[in-house]
Amino acid sequence: MIPSDIKLHKASKTLTLTYASGEEFTLPAEFLRVHSPSAEVQGHGKPILQFGKLNVGLSKLEPAGHYALKLTFDDGHDSGLFTWEYLYELGRRHDALWADYLAELKAAGKTRDPDESIVKLML
Repeated sequence: MIPSDIKLHKASKTLTLTYASGEEFTLPAEFLRVHSPSAEVQGHGKPILQFGKLNVGLSKLEPAGHYALKLTFDDGHDSGLFTWEYLYELGRRHDALWADYLAELKAAGKTRDPDESIVKLML
């Protein structure tokens, strides 16, 4: 599923994908960052929980051939290609994936807030 329209909203830190089917998904940068397909996030068979990404934004997006987008986040993360299929699945499954992520954070005693994460590390 290739989007018919892609809009980066830097102020609201979201990416909107619109499809010919009429479906439209607005995905927050934080959500995209913690679900990056990169090895840094996905690990090598075991995903690595990302935390402290509450304020992350998207600074740039670039096409990667005809099959993906390369997203550059303002925390410097820019590896991993978001294929059209993966972006569509993220949009379709956003609510469930987000709920799972929040549950994983809670179970690990981590937080979305980078300031709280730093304070916990210092204690």
